[in-house]
Amino acid sequence: MSKEKQGIWSNPLLSSKIKSPNVKPPEMLIGYLIGPFGALLSSGIFTSFLNKYFTDVLQLDTAFLSGLQLVSTVFIVAANLIVGQLIERTRTMAGKARPWVLLSALTLSVASLLMFIVPFEGVAKMVWVAIAYNLYYSIAYPIYNTANSTLVPVSTRDSGQRATLASFTNIAGLGVMGVGSMIFPILVANVLGNSQTMWTLVMVGVAIFTALTIFLQFQFTRERVTEESMNSAVAEQTAGAPSIGDQLKAVTTEKWWWIVILFYLFFQCSGAIKNGSMSYFCQWVVDSTGIAGGWGTVQTILAVLGAIPMAVAAVFVVPLSNKFGKRMVVFAGMVLGVIGGVIAGLGNGAIVPTAIGVALKCLGSSPAAYLILAMLADVIDHIEFKHNIRTDGLTMSIYSSVMVAATPIMNAVFMALLNGSGYVAPPEDAAAAAGVVQNVNTQVAIGISYIWIETVAYAVCAVLMLLWTVEKNLKEEQAAIAERKK
Repeated sequence: MSKEKQGIWSNPLLSSKIKSPNVKPPEMLIGYLIGPFGALLSSGIFTSFLNKYFTDVLQLDTAFLSGLQLVSTVFIVAANLIVGQLIERTRTMAGKARPWVLLSALTLSVASLLMFIVPFEGVAKMVWVAIAYNLYYSIAYPIYNTANSTLVPVSTRDSGQRATLASFTNIAGLGVMGVGSMIFPILVANVLGNSQTMWTLVMVGVAIFTALTIFLQFQFTRERVTEESMNSAVAEQTAGAPSIGDQLKAVTTEKWWWIVILFYLFFQCSGAIKNGSMSYFCQWVVDSTGIAGGWGTVQTILAVLGAIPMAVAAVFVVPLSNKFGKRMVVFAGMVLGVIGGVIAGLGNGAIVPTAIGVALKCLGSSPAAYLILAMLADVIDHIEFKHNIRTDGLTMSIYSSVMVAATPIMNAVFMALLNGSGYVAPPEDAAAAAGVVQNVNTQVAIGISYIWIETVAYAVCAVLMLLWTVEKNLKEEQAAIAERKK
């Protein structure tokens, strides 16, 4: 490595503040909680309200939105795979993922604004939105999310510490979802309304916050596993990253890799359509009669009742997984989620059973949400034991592809359901909007999207978890890897 490259990353502004060989609280709190929270804040808002912003503020056609999000998925997946390989081939003193985290402080904050600065009308408006949408989801978000996901498996080989970091990262992700589904509904219903100017002002503040917190994340993280590989004799003998063909062969011939990827595919896609349909469900399906603030308050109630069990679970998930294993804790959570989904579905729009069911379903989802990155890291170590290569970049780019592509794909599905059911977008005038009523077909389509798709997916995930047994010999395999690198 050249002295020039070393000097860049040795600069006090760009060097890591983390010096300890073990993970300690500052790294957990700033690098894996505050940093990801700020970075993902715009995404949390978009997940809950981008569809509504497009249909109700920009008055875009649902057929156009469905087509845009489906076509964009191709670019999103391709971008994630490319970023994953770029990360795998990055060799710096800062590591292989952290430089890309730093880059995203600029790209993610700028791209998040462009969907709200829309200076055109007609066809030009649709072209602008299509470009801005892909700058965010096909470039900026893949850079950050793939790099951020890669940080967990390369941070440490200690399984317990890795589970804690994965938990903190996913708490951050759930936190921004909470902002999007708890705080933002009241803001939209009572302040932002259908004013594009107000939406833009709020997103400027979000973009600034994003840039600052990502920079903090860069400073308070460290890639110990990457350093280990760079310093080992094996790395000297096998300079360069393994080829994409070798990585693909290693992961695709491993059954446990397929199981955890399929698990995450069902989990993430069902969650994406639930989140994208939540505001519609609260406005058009739940009976908000007598509730001050109307549907915005209803959404906040459901979000709070879902967030509280997940916040409580954050204290217990890692200790329980250390005692009983990730497999059994996640399996039990999926079963509880199915029970909660059935209760919410049978509530038929009544606020009490719907809220109880949503709370149980969110509690059941918490082990999977908190531990998925740790589960993937365990599989990556197992593959390294069998094939003597790291597949962080490829695995995390696929993980990131699922995470990012799930939202546009399922939003496109939801937009298609709305379009086919005869959804009527309310006008900008509040008085006129209050008189709009959706038909039964639209209400059924929204109810299926918000409750039943995720409930069925959780049942499938529970079955997949019973087949995932990579933890059984993991400690012995990690010890063998360490011995091999001496």
